This record gives sequence, C-alpha cells and structure tokens, in this order.
Amino acid sequence: MCIDYWELNKVTVKNRYPLPRIDDLFDHLQGASWFSKIDLRSRYHQMWVRDDDVQKTAFRTYYGHYEFVVMPFGLTNAPAAFMDLMNRVCRPMLDRSVIVFIDDILLYSKTEEQHEEHLREVLETLRRERLFAKFSKCEFWLREVQFLGHLVNQRGILVDPAKIEAVMQWEVPRSPSEIRSFLGLVGYYRRFIQDFSKIAVPLTRLTKKSVVFCWGPEQQTTFEMLRQRLCEASILTLPEGVDDFVVYYYASIIGMGAVLMQWGHVIAYASRQLKHHEANYPTHDLELGAVVFALKIWRHYLYAVRCTIYTNHKSLRYLMDQPNLNIRQRRWLDVVKDYDCEILYHPGKSNVVADALSRKAVAAPIRDICLRMTVVTPLLEKNREAQVEGLKEERQKCERIVCRVASFDYASRGLSTLHGRVWVPYWGGLRQVLMDEAHKSRFSIHPGATKMYRDLRPNYWWPSMKRDVVWYVERCLTCRKVKAEHQRPHDKMQPLDIPVWKWEDITMDFPTKLPRTARGVDSIWVIVDRLTKNAHFIPIQEIISAEKLAEIFMREVVARHGEPVSVVSVTT
Repeated sequence: MCIDYWELNKVTVKNRYPLPRIDDLFDHLQGASWFSKIDLRSRYHQMWVRDDDVQKTAFRTYYGHYEFVVMPFGLTNAPAAFMDLMNRVCRPMLDRSVIVFIDDILLYSKTEEQHEEHLREVLETLRRERLFAKFSKCEFWLREVQFLGHLVNQRGILVDPAKIEAVMQWEVPRSPSEIRSFLGLVGYYRRFIQDFSKIAVPLTRLTKKSVVFCWGPEQQTTFEMLRQRLCEASILTLPEGVDDFVVYYYASIIGMGAVLMQWGHVIAYASRQLKHHEANYPTHDLELGAVVFALKIWRHYLYAVRCTIYTNHKSLRYLMDQPNLNIRQRRWLDVVKDYDCEILYHPGKSNVVADALSRKAVAAPIRDICLRMTVVTPLLEKNREAQVEGLKEERQKCERIVCRVASFDYASRGLSTLHGRVWVPYWGGLRQVLMDEAHKSRFSIHPGATKMYRDLRPNYWWPSMKRDVVWYVERCLTCRKVKAEHQRPHDKMQPLDIPVWKWEDITMDFPTKLPRTARGVDSIWVIVDRLTKNAHFIPIQEIISAEKLAEIFMREVVARHGEPVSVVSVTT
C-alpha cells in the first residue's frame, strides 16, 4: 500500500544524505568474475518509525483509521534514510566486496573462494541486523549479473538486453513529453553511445517551448539512429588502476564530446549540446571549453593522476603561455591547472579519434516532398445559390443592396463581388456559417472582433458587416467564459479613513428601477453611517429634483444626527 504523503513531504526537513553515483559503483567491479545479488524484501517496511512520528503517517480507509509503525512508501526521506541504514550495516565490506544502492546489494569477488567467504559474511550480517531478503529475487554464484539496468561481467559492462528491447519497441513520439521520455531512457545509457548529444539535436530541439512540434524525416532518422546505436553499443571496459588515461575530444557548432580510454580500451563516452550563447564562441574558446567539459565530467578518474589529452587544434598547446587572455579563458585555465594533464597535438590524419568525432556527419540529408491537392469547399456553391435568391427584385430591399447592385462585378465562378470582395447575402444563413468558420473552427482560435473583421474583410462583404462581427463575438459563450474584460480600468482604490465619531462620515447610494408602488415610488435612497453601520432607507422617485433631495436630507439625517463632515457616494 502506498499513501499520498504530498502535504507531509512539503513540511518535512529534507534528508540530504547523498546517494552514490551509478558510474562510481561500477568502477569498483573491475577485475571481478563472480557475482551474487540480494534484493531485500519490502524495502522500507524493514525500518521502524520513531514512536513520536507514528501519528504523522496516519491514513483512513473504509475499514477504519490506521498508522504505520514501519517506514511507508511515499515519504520524501525514505530513500535517503534506507541508504544510510544499508551503508552502516555493510560498512566493513562496503566497496571491498559489496556495493549497495538502496535495497539492491551486489557482491563481487575475483575468485570462487573469495566469493564464498564474502557471501557468508554478508548473509551473517543481514541475519544479525534482522534484515530479510526475498529469495525469489536473489541470485547467487553468477558469472554475469544484471544490476541497475546494466549487464556486468568479467569483461566490463553492457546495456541490459531488456532495456534494448524496450527501446526497439518504443513507438514514434507524438508530443514533446513523449520525446523527453524516450531521451530519458536512451540518455541513461549515453556513456555507451558516441556523440549522443550531437545525434539527438533534432529531437531535443522539439522539446523547447518556443518550437512547434513537427515530426519530420530528420526526426525519424534521428529516432532510428539512436535505437540502432543503443543496440550496437559495445562493451565498456572498467578502469584498472590510475595509469595511462587518455582523453580525445571534439568541439563543433553543434556540440562537444569526448572519449575516455585506458590501455587502448574505451572507458566511457560523454557529449553535450552547446547552449545558445556558446554557439557564438570563437574556435579556440570552444576547443578549450571541450577540454574543461571532459575534465569535469571525469573528475573522479582524472583528478590527481597523470593523463594525456590529444587535440587537433594546434594553438591549444600554447594557450597556457599566452599573456593576453580573455576572462573566460583565464577562468577555464584555472580549472585545467588543477589537473596533471599534458595536451598533445596530433594532426587531423594522425588523431584518428578526434578527427572522426569532429567530422562525423549525424544529420540525414533533407528530402523534399512535392504534394499536390485540390481543395473543394461547398460554401462557394451555397453562396452562389443564395446570391441568386438575394438578387431578386423583391429581396433587394431586405438585403439592403438596392443602391449597390449596379456596382456589383461578376467573378469567374459566377459569384457577385463588390470591389473584389464576395457578397454574402442574408438569405440562406451563410453569414452565420462564415462567422462560425472564422471564429470557432479547428483552424481559428476565437479571435476578437477587430481581428476577425480584418480576416474577413479582404475576401467578403455585406452591409453592416463590422457590426455583425462585433455582435457575434460579444455573444460567444467560450469567449465570455475565458477572455478577460477589456474595459477601461477603474480609478485606483484607496481605503477610507476610520471615522472618529458617529454620523460624521456617511455613505449613500440610490438603487433604482425597482417595481413602482401605488405612490409612484421606484427607488430607495440608502444612507449609512460608516462608524456604526446604522442606515436610513428612504423611499423616493427616480425622477426627483435636487431641492427635494436636500429637503429630505435635512429632515431625515441632519435633524436627527447633525451635519456630516464627509459624504461618499458610490453612484456616478
């Protein structure tokens, strides 16, 4: 059972316990050839909730009121708390023979004898701490294991075949959110895909808010290419020691990327697209930016170790010795100086990896498709029939075109026009149909009266056309519900001062148009004291002189309460 603890999570102080990076976990598996995987039963339910906090987990069902005494699912701090527990339980073996990611425990060993010892140690620890595993999900004595979406064996790590099958069966995205879901899954394995960010440019472009979603041949080619690249992903070698790390990189107007290698084997790929402002950087700034990108993303491999960076941009070798550098270059050089790296120049022909990365074409050629179609609308034929009826002598007065018939022209389709604009007669109800089409069809967005009139005016005409358009828009129910009133704003509202004595400050109003009484009274003069809220309701006629109002005011208000200091009237 999972309860919605949204409101509780909002007021919970977040536990910032760090979860391990998945790449760091895999680095510990180098050289291992025996594996076992243990999955804990019910995960969070094996942690007790503190007695003072049990009441915070309460929930109600039609069976009654319940509270969790163990950690429920759905709490914001549950993953961090459980990760902290597992790290404390497995601390003596952590990163030596065991790696832990929340409730997944992976044992690894180089020999069969070591694995037997490690397995016994872990199982005894779990029994001592009273942590229970689900036997049906546990696997022991494996030479190849699936862990965190990857396949791990003695040679290195691969993409999980189940994930590859899911990607191959993925349907073509039909919205930006579906593209994000696809890129999220494929991007999880971006370390296996060379030039991932560069290839994905046509897809990521469609996820921007300012871009209209339009799936074309370029996007389809990119979609198929990413699926194919994931299927063909090679085995990535796990790093062995800290020697002979080599970085090849590339930078272009599309993006930047790099390859990390050791002893001639690929450790990982990395790439990203350029930000909008980075597209304006000069070439040497882009090259230096790519170096900084590679050093930062593989900092856990390259920091405090000797590494070599190969470039096909010769001037980058001498950048360290340049006296005149801009602020950006100086900032990036400070990052590079933190690493013990040597930048070597290889010409394009010799630097095969970098040259291939920078020159590889990822975009498919644009294909032009010529389409031809004929659009037929029944509106023209109906309008022609309506014009025949409207031009009859007995209907011209009703159509209000008596003085304009002589100015009518006749188009090639037999339609009557006035100065090139098709006349739409009143007969047949075509004006209503035309305004419906211009205002609330699938191709319109409920434009205002001015916009709608400007759209219709170049092609159509009828008497009082603008007035009819205004009348139509004012009575559109959708517009009245959704659109704001574009009226002249009221004056700035200012609070009135609090009165200091009764009947010194009063307000008055005149509700009118009431049902007339036998004495001819159809209005009420309302006078209210702003301090005590006492009121006078004086019946009057709507048509009354100022002298008569003054006489009533003196008799009903001044004679009883004295002269007021201020009068506020809400009637303009």
